[in-house]
Amino acid sequence: MKKLRYLLLASVTLLISGCKVAMLDPKGVIAASEKSLLIDSTLLMLIVVIPVVLMSLYFAWRFRESNRKAKYSPGWTHSNTLELICWAVPGVIIVILAIITWVSSHTLDPYRPLDVKGKPLVIQAIALDWKWLFIYPEQQIAAVNFVQIPVNQPVRFEITADAPMNSLEIPQLAGQIYAMAGMRTKLNLMATEDGLYDGMSANFSGDGFSNMRFKVKVTSKKAFQVWVKTMQHSPNQLSIDAYKQLAKPSLAEPVNDIPVAYYSSVAKDLFTKVILMYKKPGMTNLRETLAKSANGKTKPLRELVMGDATRKAQLAHKAQKTKAANHTSA
Repeated sequence: MKKLRYLLLASVTLLISGCKVAMLDPKGVIAASEKSLLIDSTLLMLIVVIPVVLMSLYFAWRFRESNRKAKYSPGWTHSNTLELICWAVPGVIIVILAIITWVSSHTLDPYRPLDVKGKPLVIQAIALDWKWLFIYPEQQIAAVNFVQIPVNQPVRFEITADAPMNSLEIPQLAGQIYAMAGMRTKLNLMATEDGLYDGMSANFSGDGFSNMRFKVKVTSKKAFQVWVKTMQHSPNQLSIDAYKQLAKPSLAEPVNDIPVAYYSSVAKDLFTKVILMYKKPGMTNLRETLAKSANGKTKPLRELVMGDATRKAQLAHKAQKTKAANHTSA
């Protein structure tokens, strides 16, 4: 028994010493609020959990077989006091948690702009297989698997996907937000300390999911401006053709080596085009301009979409005529 106790203690110590819980070490206003919410909710629930655990241990010891002083009451059935405590305390905790949840859900809404002074820095993120593309539309630069932002300045991420549904998360700065093809989600955050932080994919998306990570570097505003100017002199340009090559599925090799690339210019409205090619009927995919029909021949994607729309219209017209005929006969 003593050996087992020492083994458990050593295991817990090893886990704690070798693991950094990012959420408990926030470096941004949103992450700090989420940490506070987590701690407050846990403490409230412990009001019930701790007494229950202690009473379970106490009852087992108090009414052990060898204790002849414990009162044996086989006829006891009910106590109004205990009934009130057992229902009132959890009920009050649930009400408090409900209020906290309601308030925090609106306060920490990722779409809600932060209540701080200053114009937000806009960064457009596109989830690819299996990498992240970050576009700075105002600066007309882009980077793969790397983000740099100034400290104490609000940042607004606009997020989409040109691949299976994904999720962007920077644990020490903010929570996660999904990236979906044909849609644009938003994430507002602000870093409060300089440093290099980890970002990741928080949604399984295929073979390269586990290595779909990126770095977020937080620097002073002056250092950020210097970085932008350096980026604008990069020889690489993110044209439509360059994006087509970048969007092809690729795995990092070696596995732990996260590829990083920088671009001094970006094709006009690239982020919007990536969204619209999934959202707007008839728009062709940047990588697949043709689709195969059932007989093996190729047709423009617009014709296939319009063909489906025509078929649906014909079925709806037929159903309407049938309904009208039934009404006339009745």
